[in-house]
Amino acid sequence: MCLFPCSILYYKNLVPTTRGFNVCKPLCSSKPTSMAVTVAESIVRRSANYEPSLWSFDHLQSLLSKYIGEDYEARADSLKEAVKTMIIQKVMGNPLKRLELVDNLQRLGISYHFEEEINQVLEMIYDDYFKTQDQWNRMDMNLKALGFRLLRQHGYHVPQHKTENVKGDDIDIDVVGMLNLYEASYHSFEDESILDDIRDLTTKFLKESVDYNKIDKSSSLWSLVSHALELPLHWRVPRVEAKWFIEMCKKTSMINPTLMELAILDFNMVQAIHLQDLKYSSRWWRNTCWDKKLSFSRDRLVENFLWTVGVTYLPKFSVGRKTLTKVGAIITTIDDVYDVYGTLDELQQFTDVTIRWDINSIEELPDYMKICFLGFYNAINEIAYDTLTNTGLLILPYLKKAWADLCKSYLVEAKWYQSGHTPTLEEYLDNAYTSISGPVILMHCKFLTSVTSTQEILRCIETTDHIVRYSSLILRLADDLGTSSDEMARGDNPKSIQCYMHESGATEDEARSYMKSLIVKIWKKLNEEVADTASSQYLQEFVDCATNLARMAQFTYGNGDGYGRSDMTKSHILSLLFNPIQGLH
Repeated sequence: MCLFPCSILYYKNLVPTTRGFNVCKPLCSSKPTSMAVTVAESIVRRSANYEPSLWSFDHLQSLLSKYIGEDYEARADSLKEAVKTMIIQKVMGNPLKRLELVDNLQRLGISYHFEEEINQVLEMIYDDYFKTQDQWNRMDMNLKALGFRLLRQHGYHVPQHKTENVKGDDIDIDVVGMLNLYEASYHSFEDESILDDIRDLTTKFLKESVDYNKIDKSSSLWSLVSHALELPLHWRVPRVEAKWFIEMCKKTSMINPTLMELAILDFNMVQAIHLQDLKYSSRWWRNTCWDKKLSFSRDRLVENFLWTVGVTYLPKFSVGRKTLTKVGAIITTIDDVYDVYGTLDELQQFTDVTIRWDINSIEELPDYMKICFLGFYNAINEIAYDTLTNTGLLILPYLKKAWADLCKSYLVEAKWYQSGHTPTLEEYLDNAYTSISGPVILMHCKFLTSVTSTQEILRCIETTDHIVRYSSLILRLADDLGTSSDEMARGDNPKSIQCYMHESGATEDEARSYMKSLIVKIWKKLNEEVADTASSQYLQEFVDCATNLARMAQFTYGNGDGYGRSDMTKSHILSLLFNPIQGLH
């Protein structure tokens, strides 16, 4: 039986049934873009011919993990104590070894267990080596580069001139040092020309080292350099990077065995938590019946859940993952209503009803929109209700505004489509950073971290406005680079690439290069905003979510539409969500 979430609670007299609904299904077509005709209404509707989900409800509910229970927890606790001892022993040792340990803990995905110890290490490194020029001059290049990256990453204000003595004359520096400099350069701010020069210099050096076989292909260094040239560490999704780094280290034995055992065990134990979160989300999705009642839309429940793991994989964020999965599924469905299925008059009605947030207005909507709005309305109200009962915070006004803004941005694009208007790039991006859904996702994130008061919410909204915008712009541009070809083939609105081509006369290759350069510039702005954000646990958790959202965009769309085309994401879902890392007894 199909159950609409909380429908009796919120709208007793309008529980949808299948009788009398004229939800249109597309006519069969071999073309990538097709039109569907509603028999009862004589309305011509588009269909994107989206592929069905690869993951059935029964399959998801059958998945199990053995990495739960007291025995695994006891072993993990024992290993964590051993690692804490290891960190303490290195505190007074070689500073480069201390930083390398911190770097390894982060890349293995287990640094969240040792935040206090890591902060102590970095504070000592900063005080002992980075505060004065005399101290700095005594450091070797590896220590400078790795220290610069880790300190900037953790909010220390280390000026770029600390790296200014790295010029072309230093080309004979060892590969490890150049790799550390390359990674450090991606933590630059706007107008930091020294770091721009270092990025160009080190990129050239590392590419030549790989291309001319200056590094042994069987070594861990070759793997690290090749991996970095594909995408810098700062732009990589932490959970994805942890899986890659663990598997790479298993082959090369470059990591302390205690660290390795903890990393594998922790990955598998956290994956077991993710699996339970996913199964909950799958039950929620099945109860909406949207996959059947709104069959024109994408069924991407599992892909949405993968995004939430990318935003934050930490065990304590379980409620957040469940909530954001709902948010992502709702966004996908509403996006397809605006992009694919609804007429302009219907979309205006849906937007007006969303702005008013009045359930009585549902009578104005066509039947398929009644289903969509009622499920949407109930889910968001339920999220707000749970927050109110658990924290005492009334967040519904903030959520309503964020969703209204999203629908208004969708309506703008629908009007552009109907009129054949091609906006300028600036006009497009001013609307598209909202329509990509980053602001509404991050508004929910603000209430899923350790917020304690309405005043803290207001302060966060005021201080993170630019962070939300820059994260959303990276999401938009990465999405456009990955999906533009497929969407233009379906006859969709022009994206940033086409807007720039139309405005400037550039070729598609030139436009794509320009969008990639914009992403680099926006990352610099984001880096600077993050560094300037006042330090608090709540703000840091939110900033991590915002930067990880940008990283997930580049991960998902780096080789095409990894969200719309499920086959492109299948291997990552298996690797990150379903298959534990082997290597434990």
